[in-house]
Amino acid sequence: MTDTIQFFTEKFRQLETLQQPSALSEMRKKAFASFSKMGIPTVKHEEWKYTRISGAFNKDFIYSLTENKETLSPSAWKLYQLPGDAHVLVFVNGLFSKTLSATTAADKSFEILTIAEALQTGYAGIVETYFGHSADYMKDGIHALNTAFVNDGVFLKVKDGKAPDKPFYIYYISDARASHTFSQPRVLIHVGKASRVQIADHFITLGANDSFTNHVAEIVVEQDAHLEYYKIQHEGEKANHAGTTHIRQVGKSYTHAVTITLDGAIVRNNLNMVMEADHCESHMYGLYLLKGHTHADNHTIVDNVNPHCYSNEFYKGIMDEQSSGVFNGKIFVKKDAQKTNAYQSNKNVLLTDTAAVNTKPQLEIFADDVKCSHGCTVGRLDDEALFYLRARGISEKNAKSLLLHAFAVDILEKINPEPIRNYVDELISKRLEFNF
Repeated sequence: MTDTIQFFTEKFRQLETLQQPSALSEMRKKAFASFSKMGIPTVKHEEWKYTRISGAFNKDFIYSLTENKETLSPSAWKLYQLPGDAHVLVFVNGLFSKTLSATTAADKSFEILTIAEALQTGYAGIVETYFGHSADYMKDGIHALNTAFVNDGVFLKVKDGKAPDKPFYIYYISDARASHTFSQPRVLIHVGKASRVQIADHFITLGANDSFTNHVAEIVVEQDAHLEYYKIQHEGEKANHAGTTHIRQVGKSYTHAVTITLDGAIVRNNLNMVMEADHCESHMYGLYLLKGHTHADNHTIVDNVNPHCYSNEFYKGIMDEQSSGVFNGKIFVKKDAQKTNAYQSNKNVLLTDTAAVNTKPQLEIFADDVKCSHGCTVGRLDDEALFYLRARGISEKNAKSLLLHAFAVDILEKINPEPIRNYVDELISKRLEFNF
């Protein structure tokens, strides 16, 4: 993509020739105008200060708007499938595949439509109210680009008072076996009143070519609802990823989110938690375990809009070889959000002199009756603990693996579904060569 703006301008003109609801077309036009104005962010953009994302666009990506989504054989990605029984949704190169997806027809607790279909049904009000709200927080060209190209996005509605009989596994597959690929999946999820749901996003890249995934998921959590959200990003050394998960608690509700990053070229994880009702509770956990030249940037926002809300945020990072990590966590407490309790912590371990991390926890408090704290640490493995293990006959390699696994387990324990927790634990153990 020698001229990024020109490339996407041509693609946008192609997209506009497709028949879509007028409301969706207007959203896209506004978003594309924003993208054309802002472009791809550079390090001069404060929120991208430590992440040089523009270089990831310097590839001849194939970006199809209407490609055949049914050509990918299930066996091609079988090794990446999460264990356990689940409702399965599959995106291939950013486009939803009904053939590869599988849900239980007898379970009437939810409904799945494209965003375009939802705009033409009784769910139009929900889509028009909540779709695109993340743009109020993500003011950059990459986010606007995703909205500008919404074409085959998915709307998932969990009905009021219901709890699906199984979790949802949503796979985002970049098929880079034949060429460099660019994809922009979009999801809107509405968790109805007094409902409960578990959702796991899993990002996969097939093949040795470069890939770029620009993903946006907007989740709305209604009164007395319970949401558990898990993101597993393990795509390969040539996979670039810019992902935004935007969660709005519009009623008193409970949310629990865990983000795991294990591999990639440049990875950007944005997690926004907007607490718009009294007595909301939110938990956010993250683990980034990096090696090679992987760069992972975790940006989080907790926006306390109303009073009596509680949030707890805990992220950990392990950087090896020439990898680098970023943690930028912001907690906002608005003027009316009295009695807020908000906690944030980031801990990092550097295993080599060439690894690096930039951490920036932030508080912006406009109320006067709150309890808020934040903190960060950057260090190396504990020499005394390492000596203690070595003195008991454990090799240096195994001793380091044991200490690092113990460091990571605080986050692993926050993955409540046992099959997913065991799957991630196995990936981490293999990375650490943990073989006791």
